[in-house]
Amino acid sequence: MSATVGLRARAQRKNSYDVVIVGAGILGCALAAAFGKQGRHVLLLERDLSEPDRIVGELLQPGDCLEGIDAIKVFGYECIYHGERVTIGYPKDSDGKAPEGRSFHHGKFIMKLREAARKTPNVTIVETTVRDVIKNEATAQILGVVCKQKGSEFEEHYFAALTVSADGYASNFRKKCINKKPQVRSNFVGLELIDAVLPAPGHGHVIMGNNPPVLIYQIGTHETRALVDMPKMPSAAEGGVKSHLMNVVLPDLPLCVQPSFRKALEADRFPSMPNSFLPASTNKTPGMILLGDAMNMRHPLTGGGMTVAFNDVVLVTALLSPENVPDLEDTEAVLRQMSRFHWDRKGLTSVINILAQALYSLFAANDDRLRTLQKGCFKYFQMGGQCVDGPVGLLAGIIRQPMVLFYHFFAVAFYSIYVMFVSRSPTKWLFTFVDSFAVFYKACVVLFPYIYSEVKS
Repeated sequence: MSATVGLRARAQRKNSYDVVIVGAGILGCALAAAFGKQGRHVLLLERDLSEPDRIVGELLQPGDCLEGIDAIKVFGYECIYHGERVTIGYPKDSDGKAPEGRSFHHGKFIMKLREAARKTPNVTIVETTVRDVIKNEATAQILGVVCKQKGSEFEEHYFAALTVSADGYASNFRKKCINKKPQVRSNFVGLELIDAVLPAPGHGHVIMGNNPPVLIYQIGTHETRALVDMPKMPSAAEGGVKSHLMNVVLPDLPLCVQPSFRKALEADRFPSMPNSFLPASTNKTPGMILLGDAMNMRHPLTGGGMTVAFNDVVLVTALLSPENVPDLEDTEAVLRQMSRFHWDRKGLTSVINILAQALYSLFAANDDRLRTLQKGCFKYFQMGGQCVDGPVGLLAGIIRQPMVLFYHFFAVAFYSIYVMFVSRSPTKWLFTFVDSFAVFYKACVVLFPYIYSEVKS
């Protein structure tokens, strides 16, 4: 139940901070450190500070070097379509140097971020469960949070000028700010392969065959992550997850990967994660903002989540810096800056969000029109040059121009139609001409709803 207190009472209590952040994940830790360096007093709250065990959030591209966690250099992607391969490297800059990404164990990276946040001046980290927000019922202002530590019989109240919900895809506080619910189109089932032999070491692999896509990328010297997309989790009557992985997924994998994949199946541990889509909303709740997956999600197929998170941290801390908002209790000023944040982030996030959803639709093609676009997309990549540099620059956050995304997507659509014509006999071109309209229409149906979701406030 929400507590009701006066706004000015916050400054008179000992548990009072400039910013309270709920969730010590990737965004929460980075945001705490950034605010702390600005001189803001920050409280970072996390239910469990032990090393997390997750199967996503393991590829930062392009990224700086991550020392001490056995991070693996990543130079791009290897796209495999029914056994055919094409290498998609990160685009080189004007000096001819290509950026590098890093892949790693998610938990190890999180622990490094928490260590960095803990060492930042003005930042306090507390392990506790946040149970509710403190709200002024008369003004709807959020004044802080109510917590309870494990083993304690008593609740703790923490007050803040600004409360940040950064508690991830299953946020308990999203509903305090918006009415939107994430749309789940599929799940990733994760396996950890040991000493896997990859077709292209140093690359993330996207494997397309007769089934939804499989992602494979190295996360340590000996460990490799395999993420299997499942639009529908197999039931016990269908043999369950293990049977599906063995009998349906395994035969589609490159032969060099199959032994380590088969060995991983013996562990009989298959953690899963929902692949969600949640368009961003303008933060309008006085005293509280949503960030990270609590606010905005896209399919993790393209590995853009952390790129978005770190970009959002840079924008938010700049817009809410002491120079721009001296007092975070100035709610009107904070909300004005958060309105700017919603639109300023679009140059990057709209590209990554739309591309992730659109590519997933193609890579998980479940009808003939989408399969035509899927094949055309692969053939487009095979042409190399800008047909590769443009798309990979978009998904890596290097190119931040939505019109470039629009151009490449419809270039793929028209090229798919061309591939369809040349693969059929001229005697069938009349039917192919009719099919080409259906393919183009399907491309529009895939792309335009996501564009619309980005232009809404």
